[in-house]
Amino acid sequence: MLPVPLTAAGYRRVTALAAVAVGVIIVTGGAVRITGSGLGCPDWPTCARNRVVAPWEYHAVVEFGNRAVTAAVSVLVTGAVLGSLVRSPRRRDLVVLSAGLVSGVVAQIVLGGLTVLFKLAPPFVMGHFLLSMALLADAVVLHHRAGLPDDARVARPLVGPGQARLVRLVLVLTALVVGLGTVVTSSGPHGGDVRAKRLPFTVHDTARLHGTAVMALLALTLTLVWWLRRSGATASVQRRSRLFVEVLAAQAAVGYAQYFTRIPAALVAVHIAGAAAAWASAVWLCCGLTRPVPAGRGAGEAASVDLLTARDAILSRS
Repeated sequence: MLPVPLTAAGYRRVTALAAVAVGVIIVTGGAVRITGSGLGCPDWPTCARNRVVAPWEYHAVVEFGNRAVTAAVSVLVTGAVLGSLVRSPRRRDLVVLSAGLVSGVVAQIVLGGLTVLFKLAPPFVMGHFLLSMALLADAVVLHHRAGLPDDARVARPLVGPGQARLVRLVLVLTALVVGLGTVVTSSGPHGGDVRAKRLPFTVHDTARLHGTAVMALLALTLTLVWWLRRSGATASVQRRSRLFVEVLAAQAAVGYAQYFTRIPAALVAVHIAGAAAAWASAVWLCCGLTRPVPAGRGAGEAASVDLLTARDAILSRS
């Protein structure tokens, strides 16, 4: 445990590093798959033939590199837990969220081992990726909450009720799009190894379903951005919504480009990174729907919260 208390600002920097590390492990995991290195280390927890370190072979080095990155991420998320314990003041929400990071990394290591032992069976590969996205959501929420005031007791809505519901619908649809993306990948050529089994669907059919969901999500998000601007939502919420729509539009462009160029590995790698960025920005948007009100401002501030909430509700219906 750290010998001195950690400041709130210092701890938020720790959570930022943890979130970036989780994003990196998603990208390196994708690199293992698109390079066909998923069985480069056919054993687990060792690499091959009871050797902990990979032999000097391309696929083995790539897979072992991903395992090394996972170990580094484990150190960072452990640091996030220890930081939450020595942070001054200590907050229960930060301790719980950081502990969730550690639990997620442990589950990811175990599921990764099962994925290797079951020879990259699609359900395990898909589950491993989706677990990584859940871990990323935890990291984003932790970073957001680490920046909130310690004495906050009331959360003032920054958007109207209808807008808040639309944002949550966007988040749910984003999760659906990510899930369908794993179906496309598990039906396509990049299974992590030439011997890996694939789902019994054609890439054309799964990509069409995935693309339809993306277009619906993009249309919904553009509607949200327009509504937020028309109702005069705060600048912070509008910035987060614009960030999400920009990332989503870029991700859609990459997706269509890779489909019409026969799914080259380089574009698949970019698309995996884009999926992580889109999901993180959607979670970030949801985190910014309220503004905390410090308890020390008293009942007058709480009363003003009710007035502002009523105003936002009227604006959302206008």
